[in-house]
Amino acid sequence: MELPTVIVVDQAPIHTSQSIYEMKAEWAERGITLVELPSYSPHLNLIERLWQFMKYQWIEMSAYWGWASLVEYVERVLKTYGDDYVINFS
Repeated sequence: MELPTVIVVDQAPIHTSQSIYEMKAEWAERGITLVELPSYSPHLNLIERLWQFMKYQWIEMSAYWGWASLVEYVERVLKTYGDDYVINFS
């Protein structure tokens, strides 16, 4: 059984560009469906929830002192997400 391919996109400029709209018909022919989220819907975009926790709760202020330290903190969170870092919605 072949499952459908669905790509969920938010309203980021890259997702709403002319290039994307030009490809929609071709992708539809290939069985690829784009689902566009409303303009502001962080509750529907799970990466936004993760980034919110990273940005405001998990990453220390010292991470923002430079690019290398920010990358290090983000990579640490992503590598240990589910073990050291967990989002509980209760």
